[in-house]
Amino acid sequence: MSVPAERPLAAAGSPVGDATIGKPPAAGLSLPAMLGILAGVCLLWNGVLYLTGLWAPLWWLALFVDFVLIVLVAERIGRNVPPKRRKLYERTLAFGFPVLALVAWQLIVDAGILNPLWFPQPTRIAAALWDLTVHFDRFSGTSLLGRPWLIPWKFESDGWAGVWSLFAESHVWATLGRVAAGFVIGAIPGIMLGVVMGINQTVRLMLDTTLSAIYVLPKIAIFPIVMLMFADPFGEGPKIAVVALSVFFLMAINTMAGVRDIDPVFVMAGRNYGARGLPLYRHVIIPAALPVIFAGLRLALGTALIVIISIEFLRAKQGVGYMTFYYWEVLNPEKMYAGLVVVMILGVVLTYGLQWLQKKLMPWARG
Repeated sequence: MSVPAERPLAAAGSPVGDATIGKPPAAGLSLPAMLGILAGVCLLWNGVLYLTGLWAPLWWLALFVDFVLIVLVAERIGRNVPPKRRKLYERTLAFGFPVLALVAWQLIVDAGILNPLWFPQPTRIAAALWDLTVHFDRFSGTSLLGRPWLIPWKFESDGWAGVWSLFAESHVWATLGRVAAGFVIGAIPGIMLGVVMGINQTVRLMLDTTLSAIYVLPKIAIFPIVMLMFADPFGEGPKIAVVALSVFFLMAINTMAGVRDIDPVFVMAGRNYGARGLPLYRHVIIPAALPVIFAGLRLALGTALIVIISIEFLRAKQGVGYMTFYYWEVLNPEKMYAGLVVVMILGVVLTYGLQWLQKKLMPWARG
């Protein structure tokens, strides 16, 4: 009977000795040291440019070098972040960089490099956003959020009709209502048609070229045509219809691509287990195409928001787009930028809502 050979002892000072077994490799510089080096290099670089009088004409180069330094240090930190703190690290990058960008914007405008008339400081934009939130425009009879703090008194005096009147005056709710209605009306038939086109080659050959041709048309260009189709061309119908058309074409094309990319093994396995007709679509085809469908929904949601803001620029008396364009016309740049900030906030909130729905409908993909 043979006896296994004993494991040779590591030589003194060997990296595989008992003193280092199970220990991670040296991480190098600590986090405070790396942050200190980053701050020192940034201060030295910007200080040299400032003292030589080159910071103002080369501010874009200074910011670019600062960005590169931050990326290098962030990547080095990311390699040493333990798994339990990975989420915190990623959120810090996601929300910390916009804060740094706003600070840089504030400092550049305060230094007189950018004209504050056309590029107001973030602090002035924040003050304008607060003013739009808490004040009611008596001239147009509108407000940004609809004065929700008056809901208890309105409900006591006028009931639900009074509460609705508060929301009806809101720019945000007007835009959200148009986006939501157009998104649902366009997404559902777009997904259904995309599934059919992905499965049936005849339907795909008949409609693919037509959809591709209509999809590239600027939606704002077909808005006058859509207005002719409604009895009230200046009402909500044409606005919602254009949003729905934008979403419909995007979802049809994306869903078709998602269904066509399904691995045939999944379909064969479903049929082997007896799935035919609607059960095959419900349990195999739709779940397999959901990642691409939700990617299309994110694109469609952003497109819907862009389209409705553009339409509100042209033909609306209420909405975030109307509010933004109105303050551009009266040369109030702080409130114009505040309207753009509201659009960005709506985009982030709606995207996170769509991601939450995706996690609910795709529990197998949460990891």
